[in-house]
Amino acid sequence: MRAVVQRVARGSVAVDGRVVGEIGRGLVVLLGVGRGDTTGEASYLADKIANLRVFEDADGKMNLSVIDTGGAVLAISQFTLYGDCRKGRRPGFSEACSPDEAKELYNIFVKELEKLGLKVATGCFREHMTVEIINDGPVTLLLDSKKNF
Repeated sequence: MRAVVQRVARGSVAVDGRVVGEIGRGLVVLLGVGRGDTTGEASYLADKIANLRVFEDADGKMNLSVIDTGGAVLAISQFTLYGDCRKGRRPGFSEACSPDEAKELYNIFVKELEKLGLKVATGCFREHMTVEIINDGPVTLLLDSKKNF
């Protein structure tokens, strides 16, 4: 699994002009599920993201997690994180997981975040979405369960 994690002042996602998920201060997570990914990786990434110390404490140091700050997570499925652009001009997506399996692992990821006590908003799986992100910092991190799990 791959995740782009952004610390945000606020974020929202809309489908057909209707907002389907939004948060205030917290994290926006763009999550890609790859072939061979497991429930263990979904749990690992949820725990890792929930506990990342990317929010500033009273001394201005990044020492607090989204859990510590009472923030929320906006989780959006994004298979294009598995786009391979090494050959030609059009990305190939052969390493992306099949839609049915990806949806199952995405839902497990969301449930794991909720188990950790986080408020989680989501986009709509396999829909064209408009995402609004007000990045705070900016703070943007890339996580890959294959490199860390």
